[in-house]
Amino acid sequence: MQLSSIAVHAAALAMACLAAPLLSAAGTPGAMPATCPTPALRDVKAVKWLVDDHARRQALALQAVSCLSSPDPVERDELAFEALQAWMRADKLDATTVQELRIRLTAQLQAPDPQGFARPFAALVLADVARVDRIKPYLSTEQRAQLVNAATEYLRGVNDYRGFDEKQGWRHGVAHAADIMLQLSLNPALGRPEHEQILAAIASQVAPPGEHFYHYGEGERLMAPVFYLSRAKTLACSDWDAWFARLAVAPASASTQQGALARKHNLKGFLQPLYVNVSESKDEAQRSCLKPLLLRTLRQVAE
Repeated sequence: MQLSSIAVHAAALAMACLAAPLLSAAGTPGAMPATCPTPALRDVKAVKWLVDDHARRQALALQAVSCLSSPDPVERDELAFEALQAWMRADKLDATTVQELRIRLTAQLQAPDPQGFARPFAALVLADVARVDRIKPYLSTEQRAQLVNAATEYLRGVNDYRGFDEKQGWRHGVAHAADIMLQLSLNPALGRPEHEQILAAIASQVAPPGEHFYHYGEGERLMAPVFYLSRAKTLACSDWDAWFARLAVAPASASTQQGALARKHNLKGFLQPLYVNVSESKDEAQRSCLKPLLLRTLRQVAE
């Protein structure tokens, strides 16, 4: 449904009034504005994220980071995340702004998160920050390495496996971290060392210790970067053989029956969609290498 010209004009006036404080909040590199600009984000969502004033758009994008730790799922997901993703995918944020987003979100990824929202949503937006660099490179080699390190460290360290709550919305830390891995796996500026680092982080969460059963599509999200890394040709088939062999090895420490069932469930949730995608791949080298390895690993898991 389209807004009337009066409503659009009102939204523009509201944004104009907010411009000064937004610019002030965004002026200090690494600064984390404390207040989520909910009214401003609602206004620009109503006009499909259109903000004609370039400087105001950059400032609002930076202030939106404060919403990503909000306990309100509308502020966190439907306003802040949607705005930041829309602007980055439409190339509406300049390199300076995206760099600042990277700095702030990386800090949020590593900061205490008692409610469990801030880190997963920092990861979710960092996936689009990584996507920008993949499509239109702006990071230095050192900065790209920092992003890989921060993202893989976060994925390996996730121990809050909550997915969706009807009142609180999404957390979904593993899936959001996997989304960063996907964008990094597609980045041609990365090579074998980074790919091995990404694969190690993914392997740590395919079937994590404990009794948690993935049921929000985590396996499919973790599978996607592995699928693309296997097409990158940075690893030999022997490397993939060893990787899947390690994945199939049961942990040495004793596990409960529930833990064993969870492990089998989670491994299947990763391996089965990967097998389907590899089977349908048009990349003959990828199929000939991975398909038999996946069949072998699925059989081992079923035993």
